[in-house]
Amino acid sequence: MKFEHKLYLGLGAFFAVIVAIYWFWSGESGGSTLLLASALLGLVPGAYLGWWAMRMKPRPEDLEDPTSEESTGVVGAFPTYTIWPFVMGMGAFMIGLAMVFGSWTLVIGFALAISAAISVTLESKRGGTV
Repeated sequence: MKFEHKLYLGLGAFFAVIVAIYWFWSGESGGSTLLLASALLGLVPGAYLGWWAMRMKPRPEDLEDPTSEESTGVVGAFPTYTIWPFVMGMGAFMIGLAMVFGSWTLVIGFALAISAAISVTLESKRGGTV
């Protein structure tokens, strides 16, 4: 996490400098507020990851010369090809269509989304097709 927190802090510092320049130059509050939010979206996760990086032992990615034995992890079972992400997308699409065509598509969309969420969870726990 040593590189990640430096990257986030760098982005946050960049947007903090930009918000200071933008606010003093333009005097506009709307864009300054959005740029401040962008700076905080870099500084807050960067500070959190830096806090954890000080408390954890170094990962293989953080070492100068890691060996392949240090970087191997647990290899789990991955499901094969599946239809459930498509079904989840169709459910989200039908939920979005409910704003245009009415609430009858909302029922279909929720049914598709909930069934896809349950099925993909069961499939990932079993490690194969359901």
